[in-house]
Amino acid sequence: MTVYIVFLFSKMKAASINEIKKELTDLSAERLVELLLQVTKYKKDNKELLTYLLFEAGNKQIFISSIKKEVKVLFEEINQDLNLYFTRKSIRKILRLVNKYAKYIDEKEAEVELLIYFLQQMHQSGIPYEKSTALNNLFDAQKSKIKKLLTTFHEDLQHDYLQELTIIATDA
Repeated sequence: MTVYIVFLFSKMKAASINEIKKELTDLSAERLVELLLQVTKYKKDNKELLTYLLFEAGNKQIFISSIKKEVKVLFEEINQDLNLYFTRKSIRKILRLVNKYAKYIDEKEAEVELLIYFLQQMHQSGIPYEKSTALNNLFDAQKSKIKKLLTTFHEDLQHDYLQELTIIATDA
């Protein structure tokens, strides 16, 4: 007869944003620095976000243009001789990167601009994404995401971005 010992670990319940905000306002500057450094050591994304907020947030256009350059380089590095499975993995990786940076910027306009650029690069890369259902669905999903984001924009901006999106769609 075997006896199993089961340890029950309860999940730590995260505090709400308001509770965290209240606690942070009561802390000294030194303690805040300690906490921020500890959070940045925990996860690479936290470190990247803090780097963006401290050094890049002052000039978003330069940051966006550097992201575009990185996306362009990543698309150029995709080996089109490989099968579409590996191509799809590379494109998804680029899209995750674009979404992460868009989340850092936290502006819908920047997100739309980056997603449209992503679609332009995907289309201009010469990758036959139409032959892959998964890649075609990814392309269409990003177009839908852009259109959904555009509904919150001013009419003039909507028109400009929809015009760019239409150019990509008609070339496809």
